[in-house]
Amino acid sequence: MTEMKPVSKAVVPAAGLGTRFLPATKATPKEMLPIVDKPAIQYVVEEAVAAGLTDVLMITGRSKRSIEDHFDRVYELEEALDAKGDTERLAAVRESSELANIHYVRQGDPKGLGHAVSCARAHVGNEPFAVLLGDDMIDERDPLLTRMIEVRRRHGGSVVALMEVEPDQVSAYGCAAIEATEEDDVVRITDLVEKPAPEDAPSRWIIIGRYICDPAVFAVLEETPPGRGGEIQLTDALRTLAGMPAEQGGGVHGVLFRGRRYDTGNKLEYLRTLVQFASERPDLAPEFMPWLREFVNKHGA
Repeated sequence: MTEMKPVSKAVVPAAGLGTRFLPATKATPKEMLPIVDKPAIQYVVEEAVAAGLTDVLMITGRSKRSIEDHFDRVYELEEALDAKGDTERLAAVRESSELANIHYVRQGDPKGLGHAVSCARAHVGNEPFAVLLGDDMIDERDPLLTRMIEVRRRHGGSVVALMEVEPDQVSAYGCAAIEATEEDDVVRITDLVEKPAPEDAPSRWIIIGRYICDPAVFAVLEETPPGRGGEIQLTDALRTLAGMPAEQGGGVHGVLFRGRRYDTGNKLEYLRTLVQFASERPDLAPEFMPWLREFVNKHGA
């Protein structure tokens, strides 16, 4: 098994074109779309920080400058808020710039998630690292990433988060063939298939956007040919790692997640996420929920 170094860095791929949200994403990165009053990507960074990962690398692309601006200081705005005595908004503005040590590298060509992850090689070096997808949000009350880091510490290799879905949903995700272990929420992964047809899926357990990758993944990605959609798929690299010996950084485990996940990758799920977050905000729910009930009753839904 490779040397058991601790997981200390997080990689957040954020170079996608966001075509599902056009024309809104023509000039605004998908990751910057607000969940009420905070961009989705900030929730992802906060999740990494809550798990102890304060070194965060963003994989960005062209037209993503606003992501960097969001996590930077805006002194003029801070001074204006301070002058008005608006301490609440001042704290909110400063929070994003003080969350973590955030670094950036550009993915020159959108060649897939596997290629995006390979762009992190120089930054993470020979260490295990977390990958958090920007359009998958995990509720802060469900410490999934912390659990995955613990599984990596105990078993080595790589770890993915798995969630059970209906058969008609598996074709939108990477899907895992699994074997039980002595732990109820941990499985051994024997095979992975990227976006299979429902009848070809090895199970109903799909990979959601959280990974702990052994550094061996970089060498595997170098040899991974383009797969589904003509892109270099991280799923294909993990499939190779699942069949490799532990001493070479191989082996892949899955954490079975049954908690609260919010998908902001398409318009319908994004709207559902907005409603859920607004419904739980103490500053909004007292007025929002009565309006929502009235709206639903009026439209007979």
